[in-house]
Amino acid sequence: MAGTVFAPSLQGIKDVKSESGVILTKPFLEVCKHILPVLDKFGSAMSIVKNDIGGNITRLETKYSSDPSKYEQLHSMVQVEISSKTAKSSSSCTNGLLWLTRAMDFLVALFHNLVQHPDWQMSQVCSDAYSKTLKKWHGWLASSSFSVAIKLAPDRKKFMEIISGSGDINADIEKFCATFSPLLAENHRFLASVGMDDMKAS
Repeated sequence: MAGTVFAPSLQGIKDVKSESGVILTKPFLEVCKHILPVLDKFGSAMSIVKNDIGGNITRLETKYSSDPSKYEQLHSMVQVEISSKTAKSSSSCTNGLLWLTRAMDFLVALFHNLVQHPDWQMSQVCSDAYSKTLKKWHGWLASSSFSVAIKLAPDRKKFMEIISGSGDINADIEKFCATFSPLLAENHRFLASVGMDDMKAS
């Protein structure tokens, strides 16, 4: 494999913003998709998160495909739903974007922990990232499922070897966290501006 598993995402992040600085739907979703193979390397420990991310990407992609020019900008889907008062529906694109962004927050925190805490076991890397991001939005059931899943996390050393490929994995993780985090923060600011950043899981 040329470079690390993060190489496609790092390449894709460069295209996420338009010349005028707006987040574009298709490139943003492509970057999220490129992260899914990293989750595969976790095995069953991340299957809940992977399914959740995959489902939300599909939901947003389906909406985008229905009218690519109308939904070229990522936040336009939300604005349309706010206008039609459908944003709070559990099957809305607003909900999809919110949970996709939160799941990506979790992964950024997890990857950050891998670099910052080389002495941590994988279960600690995951549970710390979870408590900093998704936990406060999850109900009891989701939290319990997550706690069980984390126990299935792979051996850290093996995992790092698998995702390193032929590149500098720590450098790529740091670059990914540094360049992707601001995009996620922008999504949160936008969702907060329309009163949609604090929805909890039922």
